[in-house]
Amino acid sequence: MGEIAAIALAAILAITLHEAAHGFAAKALGDDTAARMGRVSLNPIRHIDLVGTILLPAFLLVSQLLTIGRVEAMFGWAKPVPVNIWRLRNPRWGMVLVAAAGPAINFALAWGFGLAAHGVAALSDSLPEDGSEWLLRFIALSMLYNVILACFNLLPLPPLDGGRILVGILPAPLARAVASTERFGLLIVIGLIFVLPHLITGFDPLGTLIRNVALPVLRFMFMLAGHGG
Repeated sequence: MGEIAAIALAAILAITLHEAAHGFAAKALGDDTAARMGRVSLNPIRHIDLVGTILLPAFLLVSQLLTIGRVEAMFGWAKPVPVNIWRLRNPRWGMVLVAAAGPAINFALAWGFGLAAHGVAALSDSLPEDGSEWLLRFIALSMLYNVILACFNLLPLPPLDGGRILVGILPAPLARAVASTERFGLLIVIGLIFVLPHLITGFDPLGTLIRNVALPVLRFMFMLAGHGG
């Protein structure tokens, strides 16, 4: 149960604070839509999506623990934060900053948890052994999930944050072409992650992203937090 609690808490915090960051950024840049709907909040409950934050991650967690005895992949989402681009003081670059706020807070959280590990280690003698081990496990999982979530969301495909950043920086004709794919974006993402790997031998885009992008970034976060290599 301790492992499940650490996994669930780390994932929920990473996902919900990612969405909260979008709301805070939008409000700071002139759009109070999310604020009026109660979404500019650090309360995870306000950002939870029944399917994306609870049911799907719980299914993936339990099914992997029961079948292979470990958790190899998690996927989920929170309720998207509503943003009215035309209420932003600078609609084009404002949307870029709002989109970037989510991955930025995940990177900041990963670094912050890395720093917190020093405090847990320093207090380990005064903490129950099981307690310090659980805290360090939670910190490690939080760093991992925040880095993976940030890297995943920076993929240049709407409705992911990277796609919206790309729309904001491309010339108008190309931006419109990329933006037009947003209505199919979630289906494309699900197809790439869950469907095609079962149909094409050796095709593993999520694993490639984790190995070649997220893990090097995670190692950098460990070093940035003072943990060496």
